[in-house]
Amino acid sequence: MNHAFVAALAEAGYTAESLAGQVGVHPKTAARWANPGHIPQARHRATVAELLGRDIDTLWPDASRRREPVWFRPWVNVEREAIALRAFELAWVPGLLQTEAYAEATLAGGILTTDTDELVEARLNRQAILQREQGPLLIAVLDAGVLRRRVGDSRALMAEQLAHLLACAESPRVQLHVVPLDAPSYPGLDGPFTIADMPDGSRWPTWTARRGRNYWSRHRTLLRWSDGGNSFVGRPSPVGAPWIS
Repeated sequence: MNHAFVAALAEAGYTAESLAGQVGVHPKTAARWANPGHIPQARHRATVAELLGRDIDTLWPDASRRREPVWFRPWVNVEREAIALRAFELAWVPGLLQTEAYAEATLAGGILTTDTDELVEARLNRQAILQREQGPLLIAVLDAGVLRRRVGDSRALMAEQLAHLLACAESPRVQLHVVPLDAPSYPGLDGPFTIADMPDGSRWPTWTARRGRNYWSRHRTLLRWSDGGNSFVGRPSPVGAPWIS
C-alpha cells in the first residue's frame, strides 16, 4: 500500500470517491492510487498533490521513472519534440486518444510479459503532450472497423471510448478522420503507422509490419505518402456522431 498517499488522503479529509470528483476521474481510478506502482496520469498528478497538500515526490517517489518499454523510448522522445503527428490506425484507437479502460483492455489481451499496469501508465502519460500549450497537431485517420469493433467485456467501455474521441475532436489540436468500410483497398492495410514532423523540418515515421514487429526510421515510402497528405486513403470522412450509432 502507498501509505504516504493514504495518510495524505485522510488528513485532507478526502475519500477516493470525493477526490475522484475533484480531479475528474472514476472513483476506482483514484482508489488504485493507494496501491504501490499506481500513479496518476501526468495531467492529474499536480492537481492531486495540490489537493492533498503534498509534493508529488512525497506521494509517488518513482513518478519520474520511465515506464514505457526500453525499445519504445526513442519514439516517445520523438513524439515529445514533434510539432505534428499524422497517424493511421487499422485496428485500435491511437494510444494518444485512448481512455484508461480501453488501454487496459487492449494491453491485457496481448502477449507482452511486461506488467500491464506499467504499460497502461506509460501510454496514458504520453497523452500529456496534447495538453501542452505548444503541443503537436495530431491528425489521426482510423479505419472504420476501429470504431465498430467492441473492445473489452462491456459495451459501456467502448461507448466511453467513442465519447472520448468525440470530445478530443473538439480540440483545435486534434483532427480525426475515418476511412469508410466500403473504401477500396489502400496502402494502410499493410499496417498502422505514424509520421512525426519535427521542428527542424525532418520527418520520422514509425510503423508496424504485418508480422507484428515495430520499426522506426526515415522510410521513403511512408514519407512519399505523407507528401500527398491523406490521399493514400482516398477521402476519409471527419469523425462524428454517425460513427457511434
